[in-house]
Amino acid sequence: MRSVIFAFFSFSLGAAELPQPVVVDPGGPGQPPSDAIVLFDGKDLSQWLGRDGGPARWALEDGDMVCKTGTGSIHTKRNFKSFQLHVEFSTPDQREAKGQARGNSGVYLQGRYELQVLDSYQNPTYAAGSAGSIYQQSPPAVNASRPPETWQSYDVIFHAADCYGDRFISPATVTVLHNGVVIQDHFVLKGPTPGGRGGDVCSPGPILLQDHVHDDVEETALRYRNIWIRPLP
Repeated sequence: MRSVIFAFFSFSLGAAELPQPVVVDPGGPGQPPSDAIVLFDGKDLSQWLGRDGGPARWALEDGDMVCKTGTGSIHTKRNFKSFQLHVEFSTPDQREAKGQARGNSGVYLQGRYELQVLDSYQNPTYAAGSAGSIYQQSPPAVNASRPPETWQSYDVIFHAADCYGDRFISPATVTVLHNGVVIQDHFVLKGPTPGGRGGDVCSPGPILLQDHVHDDVEETALRYRNIWIRPLP
């Protein structure tokens, strides 16, 4: 008993010496936390580049960032390792289309790993290609999709691959909430998504938003807003 009491006393002294957490204003609806990097606030595309490194060619409409087919994917100017990411999106009403043709886009984490954006409201497709899937790797635990032309959100906790210098130790992991519902729970990523950025997974990468092209639809106008990121240690 004496050893247990001593151990608890020692633990208490150690805990008392821990630093106080940094104060962060959590913001509110539509407002990011005070320590977030705002990637899009409805005013301009100054944080983004086209996939070829030139200016982002997406449109600004009523404070939304709009991807129209053919304008090309865009990515952030800055690169990130581990982070918390918030993205809001709205898929167009394309009820005449089916499966992967309907409201398709994607959020690429580090430019490597695709978190699928799709209109999965009453629109079945293959499981690892539906909204909230880690594309071709992990279906979402549930389908939390809202109807098209309704604003939805992804909240992502991404931990980069663990590396010692440039030596790979363990893979990246991701947790995703879709409209506040957990759909990916600390999923261990199997590798970069085909079509994404390859290369050294030990290096940081950008957030990429996909311009998806499908033969069954002439144009897909995906809308994004309120995008922010908090780098994590």
